[in-house]
Amino acid sequence: MIQLFQFIATVFTRVIEVYSFILLAYALLSWFPGAYRTRLGDILGRLAEPYISIFRRFNLTFGMMDFSVAVAILSLQLIQMLGLRLLGFLMVLFIR
Repeated sequence: MIQLFQFIATVFTRVIEVYSFILLAYALLSWFPGAYRTRLGDILGRLAEPYISIFRRFNLTFGMMDFSVAVAILSLQLIQMLGLRLLGFLMVLFIR
C-alpha cells in the first residue's frame, strides 16, 4: 500500500515538474521574435495558455514585464506542496 502512495506522489511530482518546464519554455519564447508562430510555439501555447490565462486576469504586468508565468509556476509549486501533504495525510489514514 505504501508503494502505491509513493508511486502516486512520484507521478504527481513529475507531472508538475514537466508542466512547470513547459510554462518556462513558453515564457522564454518571448525573447525570440516570431517564436510563437513556429510549430514549437504553437504546441507550447496550446499547452500553456489555458493555465496562464487564469493569471492574466489579475493584470500582473508591471512596465514591460508580465509576471503571469512566474505566478503560474509558483502556484503550481503550491499545488504540488499541498497535494503531497494531502497524499501523506491520506496514506496515514489508510495505513492504520
